[in-house]
Amino acid sequence: MDRLDKVLSNKGYGSRKEVKKVIRKGFVKVNNETILKETFKVDINDLIQVYDEEFIYQEFVYIMLNKPQDIICSTFDENHMTVLDIIDDKTKGLFPVGRLDIDTEGFCLISNDGQLAHKLLTPKNKVPKTYEVHSENKLSNEDILKIESGMIIDDEKCLPAIIKEVNDYYELTIYEGKYHQIKRMFNKLNNKVVYLKRIKIGELNLDSTLELGEYRYLTEEEIILLTK
Repeated sequence: MDRLDKVLSNKGYGSRKEVKKVIRKGFVKVNNETILKETFKVDINDLIQVYDEEFIYQEFVYIMLNKPQDIICSTFDENHMTVLDIIDDKTKGLFPVGRLDIDTEGFCLISNDGQLAHKLLTPKNKVPKTYEVHSENKLSNEDILKIESGMIIDDEKCLPAIIKEVNDYYELTIYEGKYHQIKRMFNKLNNKVVYLKRIKIGELNLDSTLELGEYRYLTEEEIILLTK
């Protein structure tokens, strides 16, 4: 259980000092009862209302964002908007789980769950990430075999990947996250990536109804898919 003022502050309702004033003025209810003490303890089963609007108390937040180009996968950047700038949730401690290049679109997972992030990003876990790849030239059978066998790029050995042709693009699944990995793989094949979009993390697909820049919270079933 956590203090009420801590929970509200972490959720972006203001500093601890500001939140205390809101509580003491009677604007916060827990289980339909007005609470005037900031030290009141709450847990995830409590119904919390702030200014008569229901507030869902969750220890961890999981957001699926369809990241547009020109947005940085970071918590702060002086020169560009970040993925945190385009979501309304101001829960403290949110961060993008992994990175997408500034010109790469698609599935960006945002959370405050460090344990899940470690699970998804640790190389030894080999969590698959699938991308839609549009290239300047069509891959040859030899190129595809090199990708599937595990390429060497800049003296680094890549794990074997899965690739299949879909209409005029490729679906490529990799099991690691080397710097600019997919672009470097195609460059090594004397080719060039002209459009890149992440469409899947682990067993969870990007919601096809999300437009670029839109996001939603994961369902319980989707969270289980990522954490199992």
